[in-house]
Amino acid sequence: MSKIRFTALKETLNRVPVEFQETERRSAYFGENVFNEGTMRQFLTKDALKGVLNAIQHGKKIDRNIADQVSSAMKEWALSKGVTHYTHWFQPLTGATAEKHDAFFETIGDGLSIEKFGGDQLVQQEPDASSFPNGGIRNTFEARGYTAWDPTSPAFIYGTTLCIPTVFVSYTGEALDNKTPLLRALQAVDTAATAVCKYFDKNVKKVSASLGWEQEYFLIDNALAEARPDIIATGRTLIGHSPAKGQQLDDHYFGSIPSRVLNFMKDLEHECMLLGIPVKTRHNEVAPNQFELAPIFEEANLAVDHNSLLMDVMWKVAPRHHFKVMLHEKPFKGVNGSGKHNNWSLSTDTGVNLLSPGKTPMSNLQFLTFFVNTIKAVHDNEDLLRAAIASASNDHRLGANEAPPAIISVFIGEQLTNVLNELRTVTKGKLSPEEKTDLKLNVVGKIPDVLLDNTDRNRTSPFAFTGNKFEFRAVGSTANCANPMTVLNTIVAKQLKDFKVEVDVLIKSKNLKKDEAIFNVLREYIKSSRSILFEGNGYSDEWMKEAEKRGLSNYRTTPEALKAKVSKKAIDLYQEMGVMSQVEVESRYEIELEEYTMKIQIEARVLGDMARNHIIPTAITYQNRLLKNVIGLKEVYGERYKTLAAEQLLLIEEISGHITEINSKINLMVEERKKANKLQGYKAADAYCNKVKPYFDEIRYHCDKLEVLIDDEIWPLVKYREMLFTR
Repeated sequence: MSKIRFTALKETLNRVPVEFQETERRSAYFGENVFNEGTMRQFLTKDALKGVLNAIQHGKKIDRNIADQVSSAMKEWALSKGVTHYTHWFQPLTGATAEKHDAFFETIGDGLSIEKFGGDQLVQQEPDASSFPNGGIRNTFEARGYTAWDPTSPAFIYGTTLCIPTVFVSYTGEALDNKTPLLRALQAVDTAATAVCKYFDKNVKKVSASLGWEQEYFLIDNALAEARPDIIATGRTLIGHSPAKGQQLDDHYFGSIPSRVLNFMKDLEHECMLLGIPVKTRHNEVAPNQFELAPIFEEANLAVDHNSLLMDVMWKVAPRHHFKVMLHEKPFKGVNGSGKHNNWSLSTDTGVNLLSPGKTPMSNLQFLTFFVNTIKAVHDNEDLLRAAIASASNDHRLGANEAPPAIISVFIGEQLTNVLNELRTVTKGKLSPEEKTDLKLNVVGKIPDVLLDNTDRNRTSPFAFTGNKFEFRAVGSTANCANPMTVLNTIVAKQLKDFKVEVDVLIKSKNLKKDEAIFNVLREYIKSSRSILFEGNGYSDEWMKEAEKRGLSNYRTTPEALKAKVSKKAIDLYQEMGVMSQVEVESRYEIELEEYTMKIQIEARVLGDMARNHIIPTAITYQNRLLKNVIGLKEVYGERYKTLAAEQLLLIEEISGHITEINSKINLMVEERKKANKLQGYKAADAYCNKVKPYFDEIRYHCDKLEVLIDDEIWPLVKYREMLFTR
């Protein structure tokens, strides 16, 4: 066994479990480190509190005087908790979070100093924007960018730093982050949905999108991870033979949580509670060493912030327990990868979930309105939803018989399908009294009963209705939820806006009653959206063929999927809804193409290095050992050695064949990489996808074959069987 591998395994086996003890009820310290409404009521004046709540609830601008009061209160609260620094916490287009810490400390002359934090520092800062991805929005020498306070997401304390959630925009006003378009999309869906809600309840003044994410992840021993160059550099294993036992027995799923893992979970959940992240569920997932964590649903902007914060907290807590968190969508070949299901719904300020039926035909008609409009939005923009989840890492997972396919479809269940089929036959135009009664009592009125037995899930569906919400199941585990949530809320906002126009036209020009107009429009939507509904096995070849007949897209790779982002249709959509300008849309397209290219390029380099500097030298070392054995047999037994060493000679030849293939494929991959490096944009991404990446599996095949041929004693890399079953 190689020295590095031996040391890593020995360190793992000698671990002393880190015990984490909870000493009080979680409800007692939930949000303790958050500047939430409860804290604001203690530290803010009445006018300051009113100003902040108006900004949160109604989008009102906070004036300078109020900002000064809020910053002073934040500072006093933070100092009382031992905080020394503050930062504008934002989400640039890297997909991660960013922060620059400044001390409260200021000198005032004569050797004196004070703790200072004013309204200016709270509301706006100017970090260097030149090194963040911008997609051509600005030149490298243009460094100015602004972070601006987002009062709808409360400030929080992490460690000794006060973190203030902010947006990040360029000097000329373009969004350089994930949060700004999300906030615009949430405003768009609020405006459109509130207008539609007034058909049913004039008291509705606001509609909020909610999000409940489910975060899947792997845990492996930190020492074992550090011994794998591919895990350190790429977040996944590029080489590794599948273990004899993987997930075949399904014995890990929902099994007893290992004590070491449970201690990590307790510690993580404790940190989450302090930060106001309402985590509730934890369990073993399907693959060995794979787990899941899920929270209570929250308003979408806050939920997105909390998920981004959670991933950062996970990476910081894991080392305390000698773990490494792996969020890559497919870290291990042959076992399930990880996703991040996004459960989405709409709710009114009157406390109604718009995707949950009620007790009356009117409330059920409201449910049907938002239900059908969401389906229509997905039908009309399925390619844009696919683009929202596209990434180099998620390409490994989509359609891999463990996650939804790359074809976007909607699952609603057989009984709701029957309801829509009945609505599809509604008479066009005015309804007779008998038709109205039949429709409302026999179709619409039965929806609550239908849903009682219609909450099962289709795990192969990318977008499934699960009782009172839609579950976007195809989002990758590393993804920032802002991207898919921006798209989903934008397309639903556009659809609801168009719906209201159509209904109003029928009411005014056709002299139809409101209910009749709504039913007429919904009927046409049901007819035109039928192709997106699918109840069967999304993994089957039959569905691939059927989806093609229906005209649904099937983009298997990120470069192809991303094209939808910059279509005229998409740009017009974003501009109409005020979510992104053409420049902002095109910049994100360029950034994501470049990110894809860079990730495949890094993986290609790491794979080539590992194969040539780890695998081939080890294979040659073992081959020399076999040759020495053969030579010894020949010296002792003469010509009889051919019989006695027959297996060794075959093994030597087999090893030589794999070495030759590895070296040859690496050379070919390097040549293709050189060609791809001369290209830009889509052409570069396409070349890396279709010319460079195909060599990965070929090189890996021969490396993995050598793993089972070469003596375990000298194999240099930690193996799957060692990483996947640590406790």
